[in-house]
Amino acid sequence: MCDDCGCTVTPTHVKDTGTIEVLGRLLDANNRAAEHNREHFDSHRVVAFNLMSSPGAGKTSLLEATIEALKSDFRIAVIEGDLETDNDARRIRAHGVPAVQINTGSACHLDARMVHDALHDLPLSKIDIVFIENVGNLVCPASFDLGQHRNVVLLSVTEGDDKPAKYPVIFRAADLVLLTKMDLAPVVEDFDPVRAQKAVRDLANAAPVIELSARKAINLKSWDAWLRGEIARIRSGQVSTHELHEAHHDHHHTAVA
Repeated sequence: MCDDCGCTVTPTHVKDTGTIEVLGRLLDANNRAAEHNREHFDSHRVVAFNLMSSPGAGKTSLLEATIEALKSDFRIAVIEGDLETDNDARRIRAHGVPAVQINTGSACHLDARMVHDALHDLPLSKIDIVFIENVGNLVCPASFDLGQHRNVVLLSVTEGDDKPAKYPVIFRAADLVLLTKMDLAPVVEDFDPVRAQKAVRDLANAAPVIELSARKAINLKSWDAWLRGEIARIRSGQVSTHELHEAHHDHHHTAVA
């Protein structure tokens, strides 16, 4: 994990006010850059989705299947985040869409400045959707706004259905949770999609949970329908179900206080 995102701040160092102040300034700067990115997206009517998961949950395979399903209706681009290599970007380009690779080195997440630099390599006026494939990590990516409109979190059946309970921040931030590699469910006895969904609900997150398999094309139509619905909602200026829930939650706590 990297030294600049706060993931190295442990309970024994939490009283280091200097560290906390530096991290606060870092996040403030990131949020300003993220808002600038969002202005870029909105001015070009581009809808941005941030895909987050642990390594190997199937983000790139899902994007490949999604591109094939949507490319006749939408102009798509992808921003790929990895510590090293451009393997995933090359896979995406093979489907005929532009892909910009971001290599973060030792950083365990993308940040808004990285995404902003990548946007200079994309013809936003000729794009409808940008998918941002974040670095595989269930911790740090959740803390950094990239300017996206929606967060999509993937959880594969091979990871265990308790991950939302173990990594609550990223699943609490999800506008959609995808349970991936469901074709393997019959042979993974310790994964129960009902328990996984309950773990999401226990975080007070009402986001949809969709079960699918990209490689076996299982239930991709539900993912397709969600994407199309959110694109229409975003372009019409409507907030997400997750945002509505968060606003209600904040209002309730303010009223109680």
